[in-house]
Amino acid sequence: MINSRGWFSAAELVGRPGIPATRRSISRTLATLGADQRRRRQGRGGGWEYHISALPPATQAALLTMNCQNQKEPEAPAATEQEPESEGKSAALWQNFEQRPQTIKDRATERLQMVRAVEQLIDGGLSKGEAVRAVAQQTGVGVSTLKRYRQRTKGVDPGDWLPILAPRLAGRVASAEIPPPAWETFKADYLRLERPAASACYDRLQRVAEKEGWPLPSYATFLRRLREIPHQVRTLARKGQEALKRSYPAQVRDHTVYRALEAVNADGHKFDTFVRFPDGEVCRPVMVAWQDISSGKILSHRVDKTENADMIRLAFGDLAGRFGIPEVAFLDNGRGFASKWMTGQTKTRFRFKIKEEDPQGVLVALGVKVRWATPYHGQAKPIERAFRDLCEYVAKHPSLAGAYTGNAPGNKPANYGSRAVDLAEFMAVLDDEIKRHNARSGRRGQSCRGRSFDEIFNESYTTGPIRKSTREQLRLCLLAAENVTCSRQDASISLHKNRYWSECLAPHAGRKVVVRFDPQDLHGVGHVYHLSGEYIGAAECVQPAGFGDTEAAREHARKRNQYNRKTKELLAIERTMTPQEVAAQLPQAEPEVAPPRTQVIKMVPSPAARWAGEQDAEQDRLQEDRAEPGGMAKLLNALQFDKEEQEKKRQADLLALFESPQ
Repeated sequence: MINSRGWFSAAELVGRPGIPATRRSISRTLATLGADQRRRRQGRGGGWEYHISALPPATQAALLTMNCQNQKEPEAPAATEQEPESEGKSAALWQNFEQRPQTIKDRATERLQMVRAVEQLIDGGLSKGEAVRAVAQQTGVGVSTLKRYRQRTKGVDPGDWLPILAPRLAGRVASAEIPPPAWETFKADYLRLERPAASACYDRLQRVAEKEGWPLPSYATFLRRLREIPHQVRTLARKGQEALKRSYPAQVRDHTVYRALEAVNADGHKFDTFVRFPDGEVCRPVMVAWQDISSGKILSHRVDKTENADMIRLAFGDLAGRFGIPEVAFLDNGRGFASKWMTGQTKTRFRFKIKEEDPQGVLVALGVKVRWATPYHGQAKPIERAFRDLCEYVAKHPSLAGAYTGNAPGNKPANYGSRAVDLAEFMAVLDDEIKRHNARSGRRGQSCRGRSFDEIFNESYTTGPIRKSTREQLRLCLLAAENVTCSRQDASISLHKNRYWSECLAPHAGRKVVVRFDPQDLHGVGHVYHLSGEYIGAAECVQPAGFGDTEAAREHARKRNQYNRKTKELLAIERTMTPQEVAAQLPQAEPEVAPPRTQVIKMVPSPAARWAGEQDAEQDRLQEDRAEPGGMAKLLNALQFDKEEQEKKRQADLLALFESPQ
């Protein structure tokens, strides 16, 4: 029914054809109607309302056509138990109707309203002719036209009247034929990654057709045939695989399934800014950041010249030390994240081979489940969205004006390379903008509802179970410098032009140790281990003082005196006896016993006999020298010297003989 009520008040009938012009006159005229055609009006104001069947035909037609215009387009009828043939015919009608333009659908709706108005008038007691003439008079449509509309619906289910009344415009019923070889040649030229224009392909096809004798239709015919090729096929052929992936709707990931710090993701980003590092090198810095997935808050970050496992490790240490240890980590497939020092012994690493002798990675040692993002697919890492904001707020910050490089070679600013900012200045801007990024309100994410990332994170962080990290676990995230030798004199450690010392190093003077440290905080504390892995203790950095800094000298003297005093106290605890007490405990030596009598006596030759034997040996040597050629001359030259030496020796022997007690 077009009007589900069928009842109208006097106010609704004012101005309709075939009825008085005022409410009072209408009420007076219709006051004689029976109870089945007149009733009390329900609602505020009261009064009477009248059934449409009691009104004049002209008034009924006007009300019906007026109400028809306010109705919406009927929906396709629900599936009912019909004969298979009629069900298929109905589906074909509605399928064809859905493909028609909206203007055709609107005209079909108007025709349906007029036909139903006629049917309602007939149901109200009018003859077919009177009903058709009444509706034709109100709508301005010819009587024969209305009869033709009703004729179309004869024998048709009322649910199919709308598509059956749609205008049947003939339009284009035929299309010029394209020779199959010509069409295949045109497609092969058009569907390629160079993306040639269709007009150029048609021009080349005309040259081939002239040679082969193919009759070609117009260029517009080829354009119409191109539209028949599925859009995704054209995208793949002319734009490639990546464009085809983008044409498929991206998966919507629900971040609310995680609580705060349950899942994190990390990635690296190279800023479009020239920065001067402390060693003087100028380059674009790389930041590694860890982000909470549930809230989108950036939890920690580190900056270096390149993306490496060391900065990833240290950034994770900052995260674990400040907030706690996450349950799951979604990582990029870069070499730094897949390093054995980060994810060693993880079974699903994309890079490198898994070896039993590999060390256990930091994430594996801390019980963090590692999930790898799809390579070269930024949508798999939510932190990529945060990097886009930081590009605008950090790289183009007014404090860094002149150092911006542009995000592509073709987008270099006019002042490219005019300035390089110091690392400290860049870090100050970066730290401030990350804090503001986390605190910015008005977020429109899935669970944000206008709140900031900080508010979302804090709400879940205070109520969820968090694994807090211990000092021993945090030391795993520091860098390790192996085989560092302690000084033999004071057991201090020299590392990167800094000295570290602690009392616990005293027993290890001259030995090799392992030091774990933060390369971006070299003036902090270094943790010292044995080569076998046992922890020794923490060593503080001993910074040099100015030559005339008396305050530093007093502080150094105070610490040294404190060290000496403490050592003396320890010595007093360890040494409980004096040397005199130790000497008093030593036993007395036994008295000397006379030596026993000897049984064998060895003869010792006298000095005179020994001198005689030496004279005989000298005579034998002289005889040998005389026998050699030229030996006589040598003998005469050395004779005087030999006699003097022999005389000195003889006198010494005689002196020793006289001085002997025997």
